[in-house]
Amino acid sequence: MSGSGDVRAQVVVVGGGPVGLLVACELAGYGVRTVVMEERGGVSARPKATTLHARAVQCLVRRGHLAGLPGGAAAPAATRCGFHFAGMPGLDMCAPALEPPPVLKCEQEQLERHFETRARAAGVVILRGLRVTGVRQGPDGVRVTAQGRRGPVTCTARYAVGADGARSTVREQAGFACRSYPATVSALAGDVLLEEPGALRPGWHRTERGWIVVKNVTEPRAVTEPRAVTEPRVLTGAGAVTEAGGVWGAGTGGGVAGAGGVPSGAVRLRTLNCSGAHRGRQVAPTLEELRREVALITGREVAMGRARWLSRFSDFSRITRSYRAGRILLAGDAAHVHFPIGGQGLSAGVLDALNLGWKLALAVRGGAAPGLLDTYDQERRPAAQRVIDNTRAQLALMRPDTGLDPLRTLFGELLARGGAGEGGVLASMVSAQDTVLPARAADPSPWEGRFLPNTELATAWGRTDVIDLLAAGRPLLLLSDAADSGRWETQARPWAGLLRVVRVQAPAALPGGAVLVRPDGYVAWAAGAGPLAPALGAYFRQDSRMEQEAPGTGTGAGGGAATGTGSGSGAAFGTTRRRLDTDMDMGTGTGADADADAGAGVVAGVGAVAGDAARSVGVVR
Repeated sequence: MSGSGDVRAQVVVVGGGPVGLLVACELAGYGVRTVVMEERGGVSARPKATTLHARAVQCLVRRGHLAGLPGGAAAPAATRCGFHFAGMPGLDMCAPALEPPPVLKCEQEQLERHFETRARAAGVVILRGLRVTGVRQGPDGVRVTAQGRRGPVTCTARYAVGADGARSTVREQAGFACRSYPATVSALAGDVLLEEPGALRPGWHRTERGWIVVKNVTEPRAVTEPRAVTEPRVLTGAGAVTEAGGVWGAGTGGGVAGAGGVPSGAVRLRTLNCSGAHRGRQVAPTLEELRREVALITGREVAMGRARWLSRFSDFSRITRSYRAGRILLAGDAAHVHFPIGGQGLSAGVLDALNLGWKLALAVRGGAAPGLLDTYDQERRPAAQRVIDNTRAQLALMRPDTGLDPLRTLFGELLARGGAGEGGVLASMVSAQDTVLPARAADPSPWEGRFLPNTELATAWGRTDVIDLLAAGRPLLLLSDAADSGRWETQARPWAGLLRVVRVQAPAALPGGAVLVRPDGYVAWAAGAGPLAPALGAYFRQDSRMEQEAPGTGTGAGGGAATGTGSGSGAAFGTTRRRLDTDMDMGTGTGADADADAGAGVVAGVGAVAGDAARSVGVVR
C-alpha cells in the first residue's frame, strides 16, 4: 500500500525497528488492533547492536518472544560469561539457574526479522515506505500523517507509540522536552578490507591517542548474499552514514575470497578519538577519513582496500523529560540515546517495549487502573538515565589521559574480583539485573518491584515454572498450599477474569507463600505486606479481562459498522481473516490498494488520489 487513504487502528506504532515491532507484538498478543508505520522498505542489514543483556533476555523469554532463536533457552545451572567495562576485560556476567545465559549475541537485523515475523503472525499490519510528516492528538485519539510513493496516508488511533529512533519525528512533532549532553568525542565505524590481513589484531586496543576496536567479519552472507539497498543515505541519531547498501565499496584492491566467500582481511572496525567532537558530525564519512583516523590513533599507516557501512557517531546523549505526552508515548532511541559502550542500548529499548506493551493494552481495553500508564515513565526513564550515566562514566575511564591510569588500575582490580565482589555490582548494573521498580503499595513488601527468578513449581496438574506460567501474558497470582490462600483468593475474586491463579505445593519457592507477578515478571505484591486487593486495584480495574480477542470477532465502530468484509466509510471487523500484505515498497499489490482486503480489519476512506472507489486503503485486525 503506497497510495492515499485513511487507516484506523487502536494503536499506531511509528517505527518498525526491533523496539517498535516488539511493542506491536505485545499489543497484538492482547487483542489490540495495531498498525506499524515504517519509512524503510525492508529490514536493514546495516550492522548495529549485537547484544541483549540478562534482564532483557529474561523478560523476553517469559513472554515467549525468543522462541526459535538460538541461545534463548533457560539453562539448568547458573551461567556466566566474560564481558567488558570501559574497554577493560573481566566483567563477569552471571545469570541464575533456570534462566537463559546472561548475554545473548544476536545481530539486530536477525532480531528485527524475528519480531516482524511474530508481529505479522499476531495480526499486526506493517506499512512500509511511509515517511511520517505529522503527529497530532486530541482528547479521543491521535492522528498520524505520512507520505508514501503515491500520496499521503493518515492513520487515526486511540494511542501512538513513537519508536522511530534517535531522530524521532514523533518526539519532535509532539513537543517532548529533552535533557541533552553534548558530544565530546568523535568515532567512526565500518567494515573494511585490510590489504594486509592481520594488520589489525581483533580486540580492544587503547593508545595515547584513542581506541581501536577490531572484530573479524566472518558471516558468509556479508558477501555471498548482499542485501538490496533498502535505506537511503541518511543521517542517524549518532551522526552520518554512507555506503547504504551491503556491497563493498570501490577501493584500492584487497579482498581475495576466503572460506564461505568472505574476503580475507575483512574486519569490523571502530575508532574513538577523544580529542573533541567532530565539527562536521552530519557529514558522511569516507574511507580516506577512516584511514587517517586509524593512522592517528595507532601511530602507523594501515592499508585498506574497500569499505561498507561507514558511519559516524559520538557520545552525544539525550533523554526526554517524560516518556508520555497524553496519548503519545516514546520508546527506545526515540526516548533516550547514549554512547554505545557496553551493549546496553538494544536491551534498554526491549525493556521499554515489554514494560509498555501490557500497560498500554490494558489502557486500550479499559482494564488499566488510573495512573497505570504513567508508571511506564516512572519505571523506565530512571533506568535509561542510569544507562546514560554509566556509559558516560565508562567513557571517562576510556579517555587516554595518563592521570586516569591509577583509576583504571583500580577498576581492573574490582573487575578481577568477579561476581561475588564489586565487579558483580558493575555486572548487575550493565545487565539491568539490579533493577528495582518503585513500589505502588502504601505498605509494600520487600519483594515488591523486584524480579521474580524462575523457579520450578509443583502443582496439582504437574510441574511447571515461572517462565511457562507467564507465557500467556496475564498477571499471575501464585498461592502456596501452606499459606492462608483462601483469603487471598477471596480478595482476588473481582479480578477473576484477568488473573491467572495457580496453587503450588512448594511454599519455600514463594515470597511469604503468596505473590502477585506482573506480566513482565516483576513482583507487584507479596504476602507479609498489606492486603492483596489494594495492590490489584493499583494496577487493574475490577471485572476487566485480558484474553486475546479471536481474529475477526470484534465489534465494529463508527458509521456503517457491520460484520463481514467491511466497506464504505464505516469500520468493521470481519468474521473471517484474510491476510493483508501491505509492504509498501516490496512490490506487493498494485497502486494504493495493495490487496486491501478488510476480511478481519478496519477499512476507512476511499483512495482519492487514485480516483477509484476500488482503491480503498485497508487495515486488518
